[in-house]
Amino acid sequence: MQSGKAVWPWVLGVVVVGGAGTWLFRDQLQGLADGVSVPVQSAPTSAGAAPKPVAVEEPAPPQIRHPLDSEAAADPALPKLADSDGAAWSALSELFKGEGALTVLLRDHLIQRLVTQVDNLDKASVPPTALAARPLPGSLQVEQGEGGDRIAAANAARYAPYVQAFTALDPAAAAMAYKRFYPLIQQAYVDLGKPDGYFNDRLVSVIDHLLDTPELAQAPLVERDERGRYRFVDATLQSRSIGQKALLRLDAAQARAVKQQLRAIRGAITR
Repeated sequence: MQSGKAVWPWVLGVVVVGGAGTWLFRDQLQGLADGVSVPVQSAPTSAGAAPKPVAVEEPAPPQIRHPLDSEAAADPALPKLADSDGAAWSALSELFKGEGALTVLLRDHLIQRLVTQVDNLDKASVPPTALAARPLPGSLQVEQGEGGDRIAAANAARYAPYVQAFTALDPAAAAMAYKRFYPLIQQAYVDLGKPDGYFNDRLVSVIDHLLDTPELAQAPLVERDERGRYRFVDATLQSRSIGQKALLRLDAAQARAVKQQLRAIRGAITR
């Protein structure tokens, strides 16, 4: 369990990419097959005649499960992805009503970093290059409890400013920002090596994964590994994804509040 790593950039990342949708790919859904290639049969041939080649349809593009609003007009003032840091930071600052909760974010290649981190949240670990933020101040707090060391109740204070900032967001305002920046978000996702991927579908999948995080009756037991880093004693918890482990480090009230906001964001991007 990476106590020294920032566990909250994924929250900020979900917000910047987690609003209502945009207009990009809806037209591509028209007439799509269900993904099965169907051969086109040739007409019967007479005896001795050379058979005509059978034409085979190309496989349909992957089905988009959560298409975004294709009727909204694109923002002509949207910068190129390579030049988007200033605009993205300004939009985030407006959403969060200040930069207090954003100070941990790395400001260069902001959209690319956030998209990369969201794409890694359901994996067992995240490489440093996929992190969108600096480590949070402080360190994981533990206390002696039944059966050994557990995450301390006081540890919730470390996450409180970020939980508060995230849960105070207006999902509709986040939706508008997401809609505006979606062309750049989608481009950043394609640039990750996902030429056929649709980021809004990926985001919904990641949110659903986070919502599946178990809710514990008490703070989990932790222990230090051979490198001195804390890890969950329960192997089933330790084997969970980096995103779910971030939620498991919160106290029960914080986790419920974050999940409630994630559901609101999911609703905004799947309408």
